[in-house]
Amino acid sequence: MNRPAACLFDLDGLLLDTEPHHARAWSQAATRFGLLLSPDQLLSLRGRRRSDNVDQVRIWIAEAGLAVPSAAELLAVQQPIAIRLLRGAAPMPGARRLLERLRDLQVGMALVTSSGRDAVERKCAPHPWLEIISERVLGDDPELVAGKPAPDPFLLAARRLGIAPGSCWAFEDSLAGAQSARAAGCVVHVVPGTALPAAALHELQATADTVLGSLEDLRLD
Repeated sequence: MNRPAACLFDLDGLLLDTEPHHARAWSQAATRFGLLLSPDQLLSLRGRRRSDNVDQVRIWIAEAGLAVPSAAELLAVQQPIAIRLLRGAAPMPGARRLLERLRDLQVGMALVTSSGRDAVERKCAPHPWLEIISERVLGDDPELVAGKPAPDPFLLAARRLGIAPGSCWAFEDSLAGAQSARAAGCVVHVVPGTALPAAALHELQATADTVLGSLEDLRLD
């Protein structure tokens, strides 16, 4: 039967089309401190926790020989930009229909996202259909030791659902997320972003059991 015991979903770039907005916010914030982020640097931030990205951008600023802002100073610039841009994030193709189908099939679900609680609440507020997923592992979850690409987020989600990770399907769009799900032992489905360069796309595909053009392509019995 083509049906998992549970499905574990990323949020950004997988259920909601937020990744271009996140990239733009980090790019504009870094520019305020004199650093022009390259496409590869922006891509490497995808799927990771806000705190981890703050640390990484500050390292890049230091490596460029520029005055390094504190984490609070960097976030004070980046967060208002991100909040403004993310208000318009649209659902990804097939996302709502898939969640409704899994609900009807009584398949367990969990949201496994690097975004913190405040960000998740803002992004999900215009999309009440996301409340179908009641179990959530967030980037600032007090039980989370390490974020993606470490396996901890998916292991925690599987434990809370009471299901072995190997019986779970994980859905991701980022390399960090796919590596996290793979390390946790999940069956990994990736939905690559359309703007990925060839090398990044190949690396992402190499982590996956299945590559989908969109969530609309998934077939369930």
